[in-house]
Amino acid sequence: MKTVYIIVGCVVCALSYAAFLIPHQIVPGGVTGIAMLLHFLYGSPVGIVTIILNIPLFLIALKVLGVRFGAKSVVAIFITYILVDFFTYTLKITTPTDNIILGALYGGLLLGLGLGLVFRGEASTGGSDIVGQILTRYTNLSIGMWIMIVDFVVITLAGVITGSIELALLGYLALFLSSKVIDFVLEGMDYARAAFVISAEHEKLTDEIYKKMKRGVTILDGYSPYTKEKKPVIMCVITKKETHSFKSLIKGIDAKAFVILTDVFEVLGQGFRRRI
Repeated sequence: MKTVYIIVGCVVCALSYAAFLIPHQIVPGGVTGIAMLLHFLYGSPVGIVTIILNIPLFLIALKVLGVRFGAKSVVAIFITYILVDFFTYTLKITTPTDNIILGALYGGLLLGLGLGLVFRGEASTGGSDIVGQILTRYTNLSIGMWIMIVDFVVITLAGVITGSIELALLGYLALFLSSKVIDFVLEGMDYARAAFVISAEHEKLTDEIYKKMKRGVTILDGYSPYTKEKKPVIMCVITKKETHSFKSLIKGIDAKAFVILTDVFEVLGQGFRRRI
């Protein structure tokens, strides 16, 4: 399955460049963005130049991320950027839209989808993708966020070199969209919430949550240093679509209840599906 993710992701990435980003001269950042700048200035092939520029980063990836990751990444890099040149110079794919804003939107969405699939296959297409995967190991920032930071610098440089603020702004837009789609593909959509409720009516609330929402409840031991009192804390996991009903139920029983709702990354157990 991981091999399928990598192959499909590489094809989608290549299409995003050939059909949207390169025709509209929208630089999405990273090593490919540098290769695109060289292409616009000197007519050099984007794919081949990107492969050459990725060699130093690939050597770093071998050391930090492991040989297995490096081997997969070599395959992903070659497939992606050989396809970029194949689509651009051999098939001569034309952009489906003359609207540069649509080019940035769909280019960013497709690029993020492709990169996310490649990452799910435990590989990389090189450039800032590798930098993002390395830095996320040592920080609390996501891969998508690191790619956004690194690429922001490249896009700014591209705007200075080309003297076009508009193209730089569109590059930022494509970058933002791609980074969000990457995180969505890797982490999925928030689909559940954890609720913590402190109320004097905790027994009644517990009964009503069982009866009306068919959700299990766990009572935690709470203590208020301010009042020096022990207070039971109701903990319950609900789906996002149940949020409004849950809040209405709490308010109907105890309008003064203290309620905390937070997104949950994943829930394993009865009543909840696994993340995609």
